[in-house]
Amino acid sequence: MERGNAVLFEQLTAYRSELLGVVADISDAEAEIIPSGFNNNIRWNLGHLYTDQFLWLQALTGERQPIPPEYMKWFGYGTNPADFAELTPSMAELKTLLRQQPPAIRQMYGERMEEVFPETEMGMFTVSQVLVRTIFHEGLHLSAILAIKRHLRILQ
Repeated sequence: MERGNAVLFEQLTAYRSELLGVVADISDAEAEIIPSGFNNNIRWNLGHLYTDQFLWLQALTGERQPIPPEYMKWFGYGTNPADFAELTPSMAELKTLLRQQPPAIRQMYGERMEEVFPETEMGMFTVSQVLVRTIFHEGLHLSAILAIKRHLRILQ
């Protein structure tokens, strides 16, 4: 694997560790709260990050990813936790899946980072390009989680 691609996996792993550290002390009850002024809660953000990471790889490669079917209705683009009609995965489950995801992606695509696939609607055609996008996306949701967490801590 070329060094630039190894760095992408290092960044994905490091940012994911940072995300998991930020939510380490969040309870299931806190993860359900949608503070005033927010559209989503912490649980939704975590499930969305897990789902979105695989969806982009699936969109690019056309290869089925290990996304539980119900995750699309809970955490896919345009979903909202206010519409949940059933219990979503626990924080422990989501944290486990998120922790396992970077090494799983590395195993699946580590040797295929520059394989050219048909271009996606955002102009990407390699796994390395998708990972740049999804790492950026993770940072956006980490920021939202930090804002929700600050709001929750103020309320207590």
